[in-house]
Amino acid sequence: MNLQSLFQRKADGFPAGRADPIPTADTHFLNHRRLAGPYPQGVETAIVALGCFWGAERAFWRLGEGVHVTAVGYVAGATPNPTYEEVCTGRTGHAEAVLVAFRPESISYDALLKTFWESHDPTQGMRQGNDVGTQYRSGVYPLNEAQRVAAEASKAAYAEALAERGLGPITTEIAAPGPFYFAEAYHQQYLAKNPNGYCGLGGTGVSCPIGTGVQG
Repeated sequence: MNLQSLFQRKADGFPAGRADPIPTADTHFLNHRRLAGPYPQGVETAIVALGCFWGAERAFWRLGEGVHVTAVGYVAGATPNPTYEEVCTGRTGHAEAVLVAFRPESISYDALLKTFWESHDPTQGMRQGNDVGTQYRSGVYPLNEAQRVAAEASKAAYAEALAERGLGPITTEIAAPGPFYFAEAYHQQYLAKNPNGYCGLGGTGVSCPIGTGVQG
């Protein structure tokens, strides 16, 4: 990122951001594995956004040992290395997101997508429940072509299931994430550190007809 680009972003109304990453946690609060890697050989990553990332992250770390580590951060925006306060203005363009490092021999990407769809309401646009703003939008951010194909297929399948129950169209974006910026340390595994903390997520109650869950 050069200075001209930073100044242009600022002129366009985006916070200029910063060249260096903001400080975050070194390890996962629950399993003490390195948050940002490097991850062991064979571990793959997935990135999704489904509202406030506190509750969203918890939905994935609960999936068991197939999940190597989870982390929260910011994706699909314009400001480099944004802070939480900057993202909350809505001017950076980022979504609050969860990075899931997983072992595909133990849990499939489809199983992660199933958890994603069933853990929130993907028909609400730029909000989840009482959390309103662009940072709370629903999104799947594929990291390769296979993930993109799987994400599109799961969206189509869930859209049909929702329509059968009289719910509206899915507003989830499926797009390249750009850089994943790790959020501040206090956000990482927030609900493990604060069990009675706020979680605004709520699903539709409709099962997503994809995947087979944890693989044997």
